[in-house]
Amino acid sequence: MSHLTKKEIVESVPQKGFFGHPKGLFTLFFTEFWERFSYYGMRAILVFYMYYEVSNGGLGLDKTLALSIMSIYGSLVYMSGIIGGWLADRIFGTSKAVFYGGIFIMLGHIALALPGNITMFFISMVLIVLGTGLLKPNVSSVVGDIYPENDNRRDAGFSIFYMGINLGAFISPLIVGELMYTSFHLGFGVAAVGMFIGLVVFILTKKRNLGLAGTQIPNPLAPEEKKKVFSIFAIAIIVIAIAVIIAIPRGWLTFDSFIAIVGILGFLIPAAYFFVMYRSPKTSDVERSRVLAFIPLFLAAVMFWAIQEQGSTILALYADTRTNLNFMGFRISPAWFQSFNPLFIITLAPLFAWLWMKLGDRQPSIPQKFSLGLLFAGLSFIVILLPGYFGGTDALVSPLWLVLSILIVVLGELCLSPVGLSATTKLAPAAFSAQTMSLWFLSNAAAQALNAQLVKFYTPETEMLYFGIIGGAAILLGIILFAISPIIQRYMKGIR
Repeated sequence: MSHLTKKEIVESVPQKGFFGHPKGLFTLFFTEFWERFSYYGMRAILVFYMYYEVSNGGLGLDKTLALSIMSIYGSLVYMSGIIGGWLADRIFGTSKAVFYGGIFIMLGHIALALPGNITMFFISMVLIVLGTGLLKPNVSSVVGDIYPENDNRRDAGFSIFYMGINLGAFISPLIVGELMYTSFHLGFGVAAVGMFIGLVVFILTKKRNLGLAGTQIPNPLAPEEKKKVFSIFAIAIIVIAIAVIIAIPRGWLTFDSFIAIVGILGFLIPAAYFFVMYRSPKTSDVERSRVLAFIPLFLAAVMFWAIQEQGSTILALYADTRTNLNFMGFRISPAWFQSFNPLFIITLAPLFAWLWMKLGDRQPSIPQKFSLGLLFAGLSFIVILLPGYFGGTDALVSPLWLVLSILIVVLGELCLSPVGLSATTKLAPAAFSAQTMSLWFLSNAAAQALNAQLVKFYTPETEMLYFGIIGGAAILLGIILFAISPIIQRYMKGIR
């Protein structure tokens, strides 16, 4: 295919048809809705599946180990986006990456739905990690492709897209959280059905609604490069397989050592990508300045996600073991608390989208929005330590404390996450468009790699200290980021 200009791609997409936005937003909205339905439904019960006793349908793992595995799994899901972004940028484009990713995710959920053992569990994790790496960054990148470069609807469009993500994330824990009392595998089966529906929506509507968006390969491999690259991939897979076969029997590769390795990679890989993009001859001087501006935003996102992502680990454990689950005569599933985050986003995202549109050029800059996100994230952890302060850490607490903490972190998420998606499409060097979106998701990977270590320090005895130190660190970083936001803004070279 000949190289397409941004203008040609945008003109191929019907620009009206979905709440005043390009028609392609419909396809991407519902594809991501069903993908997130499947992912968050599975995630809502996964940690319980790991540490519940075998007699209760679980795997019977140690609680701390289950929390670390959950964090590492989340880290690998987002880390694999680098591979998905590279494949989209250089081999088959973002549209095909979305489709192939959906297939892997569905197969992973099917593997979880089949009664099995710890081996089947890890096979499913590998499939879901690979599939999400292909789908997640690339579907967001296509959203950026359907808008003209200076379209004022872009931030609002990403907020609507983000609302679709959270609509799926809201519904699925309610369904799967109830099904886990019957069978964990039944809940995982519902997640597989959700991804299947998402694939059907994408296939049936992409040609009419997306036009040429997602079909462009921004930086295709030259014919002479392909053989070399595929050889490197094959050799790497063989070397890794041999290393694993040798390391496991000798005790070199354990859960703890694997968690440590992923933790290092969580920060090493994004650092390498920043270096490669900055030094690349395909990156212009203006783009290099924008890459530098992206670094403090990335670090702020790592701090934010380190708190937000503990909703599926520490706060899930808190819901299961520290919260009174009999509330006003109703039995509450601990998985249901994971629906509050998307519920609040669904409720508040239109308000934030309207606010940014209403303020126009008077709205806070991107770095200032990020600093607000960190402030709210820190406050959410300060709030959740209060029940322990007032009533002790050995008594069950009202579920309203957990709901309030989730509400506060959502306010931060709406200041940072959809804005971060939009900013990434604006700041990305042209030759690294999909890979820069993958880099944005690596902030989540780094955060969860960090969490795999942090969760080891959480006990009922250290509860208040745990929440206080992490929450205080986020507030302090938010203040620093706000102070240096004018400097970051200058490096963004006209992007606001």
